[in-house]
Amino acid sequence: MIPAEIRELFPILKQEVNGHPLVYLDSAATSQKPIQVIEALKHYYEWDNANVHRGVHTLGSRATDAYEGARAKVAKFIGAASEQEIIFTRGTTTAINIVAASFAESVLREGDEIVLTPMEHHSNLIPWQQAAKKSGATLKYIPLQADGSISLADVENTITDRTKIVSIVYVSNVLGVINPIKEIAAIAHKHGAKIMVDGAQSTPHMKVDVQDLDCDFYALSGHKMCGPTGIGALYGKKSLLNNMEPVEFGGEMIDHVDLYESTWKELPWKFEGGTPMIAGAVGLGAAIDFLTEVGMDNIYKHDVQLTNYALDRMMQIPDLAVYGPTTNRAGLVTFNLGDVHPHDVATVLDSMGIAVRAGHHCCQPLMRWLEQSSTARASFYLYNTEDDVDRLVTALLKTKEYFGDAIG
Repeated sequence: MIPAEIRELFPILKQEVNGHPLVYLDSAATSQKPIQVIEALKHYYEWDNANVHRGVHTLGSRATDAYEGARAKVAKFIGAASEQEIIFTRGTTTAINIVAASFAESVLREGDEIVLTPMEHHSNLIPWQQAAKKSGATLKYIPLQADGSISLADVENTITDRTKIVSIVYVSNVLGVINPIKEIAAIAHKHGAKIMVDGAQSTPHMKVDVQDLDCDFYALSGHKMCGPTGIGALYGKKSLLNNMEPVEFGGEMIDHVDLYESTWKELPWKFEGGTPMIAGAVGLGAAIDFLTEVGMDNIYKHDVQLTNYALDRMMQIPDLAVYGPTTNRAGLVTFNLGDVHPHDVATVLDSMGIAVRAGHHCCQPLMRWLEQSSTARASFYLYNTEDDVDRLVTALLKTKEYFGDAIG
């Protein structure tokens, strides 16, 4: 387990909520920020605040160095072959939309196939629905097993020579499923398709190597990996990005402008129109430094151990249903407590200082597959401890007692 002292680096966790020490179990929605990230943002605004790429003055040069330095950190962190393969975006949603709007428009034709799974977050579903409507392509779904995982046999049966794009989440934000991306990528490529990976939930919790996975595109969000909100990145193989058209136009991304024609800058800047999220990139770079120092293997082991501990304890609570596989899963547990609405469960837990998520988690098709309108979710990160889990279990037992007849 990661030392408990790590928790001391997160100032927000030192507060009380409703008279109780805060137990934050909503990191799948957004992670908390260590002091190193907070200080990096503060230092940027106090000392280096200037626009990038445009000015030759000292502050502009320092801001540009910090911004591009963060890009280099992202590239190294996920194993990209080149910094030119890293496009800064507002987050995973924007990154997926870029691929669905630009790449998809260039390759999809009527009768082509886009392959997804029912476990996708809306951010990796709706853009492809729109791409299918515009192109006449067909959406196909890899079926789920009884525990919510997918089998490679079903992947083989779903992807065909008509498949042009496979877009799949690496780690489900509801089920905790870790999908076999490397094997799925090999199957997709065998049929001439390209693969987009939603890495929002995987990048914070495990070592990622996009070259080893051989994915064509990969998206991540900074705010789920100890970084600021409003910053993320799209990785794309250079050969693909070079042939894609930008989706936003304006300053920063142009090379030459005439009254009737314009040309674009080279990668990665042709996709970064307007003033970029400079401070966000600086904060993301600091977050990557922090995670690298802790060690991604250590974080993964910590998450697995804590999740297994939580599963063992929570599954002993009568009338509590847990969703997703019991093995090979990431750091979250999604559950329902009898017939009590998840929002009511979350409200009672909050009264005891415990923050969990309740709702459909932007996965309405998956909720229908689970035959639930909504669920509650406790999600863990490197600053959580077994004591946090113990407090959750105790609070759930009190919640069960509080609602009484509504259980079962």
